[in-house]
Amino acid sequence: MGSFKVIIVGGGPAGLVAAHALHQAGIDFVVLERRGSVVDPSGASVVLNPPAMRILSQFGLREQLEDAGAELNHVKSFTNAGYNLGAAQVIYHRPELVRIMYEGLPSDARGKVLTDKKVTTIHQNPDSDTVTVSCSDGSTYTGSIAIGADGAHSRTRQQLRQAMIRDGQPLSICDDEKPYECAYRMLWCSFPRPDSIPPGLGGETQGVDRTLALMVGKASAMIICYEKLSEPTRERVEYSDKDMAQMFESFADWPVTETLRFRDVFDSRTAGMANLHEGIVKNFSKGRVCLVSDSCHRYTPNAGLGLNNGIQDVVALCNEIQAAVEQAGPESEPSQEGITKAFESYLNQRLKLMKKDLRGSALLTRLQAWASTLHYIMARYLLVPDWVQRLTINYVAVPTMRQAPVFKYIAAEEPYVGTTAWVHPIKPRTIT
Repeated sequence: MGSFKVIIVGGGPAGLVAAHALHQAGIDFVVLERRGSVVDPSGASVVLNPPAMRILSQFGLREQLEDAGAELNHVKSFTNAGYNLGAAQVIYHRPELVRIMYEGLPSDARGKVLTDKKVTTIHQNPDSDTVTVSCSDGSTYTGSIAIGADGAHSRTRQQLRQAMIRDGQPLSICDDEKPYECAYRMLWCSFPRPDSIPPGLGGETQGVDRTLALMVGKASAMIICYEKLSEPTRERVEYSDKDMAQMFESFADWPVTETLRFRDVFDSRTAGMANLHEGIVKNFSKGRVCLVSDSCHRYTPNAGLGLNNGIQDVVALCNEIQAAVEQAGPESEPSQEGITKAFESYLNQRLKLMKKDLRGSALLTRLQAWASTLHYIMARYLLVPDWVQRLTINYVAVPTMRQAPVFKYIAAEEPYVGTTAWVHPIKPRTIT
């Protein structure tokens, strides 16, 4: 494989999936994480769908993941006045998921995950077919390609945009400096799971332009309050403690369960507030730099599609990278043409589903917040019957999920077998 090396910008879940995938492929890498620790204790809850659980099981993490997560097995809805695939959605406290993924890396691979690395510039070197990433501490890292997995405010995406402008690309082709629009904001808090709330419970409390959502893991629970902004914005907003207190008071008496109100469980020490970004960028790659996950698409969190899509991004991209490196042979590296082809193939595989999930996520957010009379009627009456929900799962969700990709080059046992077969089987282990 020559000296092919991948620089991963961002050490969150998507970046760690890429680290696992490249390690399994025998491809050198380094992860540059801007924070001082990979495991940030202040993170929110996330839900992994069956395809994501299946993918992470290819890394040998199935047992740890199933021990730490709680299957989402019951959802309750209030107002303010899937085993088809052999697996269910699983709720995690985000820091716990990141810890499992990080500690699941072999020690030599963990040594390549570097913290306190705030990326400042990314320079592509056409003469040497390399890319150099510089950090605020003065360190530099040179590799064959760079993958931006650095979130909604991605520095990698900003650098890609600036490179296009320097090359004379018209602004109409380039992404906006702030490509995502925000129509809603959220207040979230995590808290120890009360004995009165069983693990695996999900819930929602709906109101006009507002929603409260509950997710209960094994040890902790998460509440997210959504509220429509007075007008959409693309600006980054930093909310103060006063802002959080005001939003909390407006939701304080909303029911969380039959016996608990939001004020009964709210803990400001584990709370946060932010605008919710929505959108998909126009440009996913340039030269030897490519974007994945939140750096190239953002969904409102109601449907839990953000991280799950990010994981599928990494699968599609790393499959293409591994194939390009293998085709180049052990004494060479993929050419720029080969890299471009790999990036284009990744986008062709992913873009249609990204757009579909963006529409679905946006619709669910507006249904739960009664954004219009039609949304209200659908949320309160048309979509409520169990038979409608079963039809949606069996004829919309499952047919989409069963087509999810896996790492083609990682051999493992098939962890989840149900009544509906997966389209892409996991490569079986060779018995020697």
